[in-house]
Amino acid sequence: MTFSLAACAEMLWRDRPIEWRAARLKDLGFGVGLWNWPDHDLAKLEATGATFTIMNGYLRGRLTDDDGAAELLATARETARVGKRLGVQRLNLHGTGLGEGGLPVQPVQIVTGAMWLKARDTLCRICDMAEKEDAVFTLENLNLPVDHPGTPFGRAEDTLALVSAVNHPRLKLNLDLYHAQIGEGNLIELCRRALPWVGEIQVADVPGRMEPGTGEVNWRGVALALKAMGYSGPVGMEAFASGDPEAALAGFRAAFTV
Repeated sequence: MTFSLAACAEMLWRDRPIEWRAARLKDLGFGVGLWNWPDHDLAKLEATGATFTIMNGYLRGRLTDDDGAAELLATARETARVGKRLGVQRLNLHGTGLGEGGLPVQPVQIVTGAMWLKARDTLCRICDMAEKEDAVFTLENLNLPVDHPGTPFGRAEDTLALVSAVNHPRLKLNLDLYHAQIGEGNLIELCRRALPWVGEIQVADVPGRMEPGTGEVNWRGVALALKAMGYSGPVGMEAFASGDPEAALAGFRAAFTV
């Protein structure tokens, strides 16, 4: 298989305990993505023996100001140690903390030049911490029109600019193509431009945020283009199931087996 496939356990079998979901994904041959670790029993997750591919890498904080950066660094350091316990491969960041419904805790409508410089400085400090903790962080793009209005550095164009400016092996891009399709489109060219900095690619179809094959994106074409570019890294399905979760996972696997 060209890509390493994973799925977000939080979004599938939502009536089951998280450790059951992780174990089932492992049995089906998928890595496991997680959101916020304080919601879960770490010992039970460890016991599943699952491969945890990505997890939210902070609890609170922001890239753009001194107080937010201090909080981000402190909670990211705490999360890095939890990630090491679970063997999490990548720890995910956003421009600001997200609250209920994925809305930013502190919305930002205008990102100033000073905020850009502070964000780059904060990410450099994250990299210094990641070296000490032996961790890898990713910065994820989000869509502003539908799911995450008011999130600074939400567009893939912006997250790519920050990650490439820092240009450190401990910081990668979590290129979420669901969000990019809503906000920017032109997915294959976006992947090509971002490729040197990509740590993971995440997918869900548009509209609806369900598995590949339920919406407008030609995922087979995207997968073939990624293969032609030489990408062989992780692809994570961060999507709800339109019906049976195992059927959704089978559709995802079919689209990305090239």
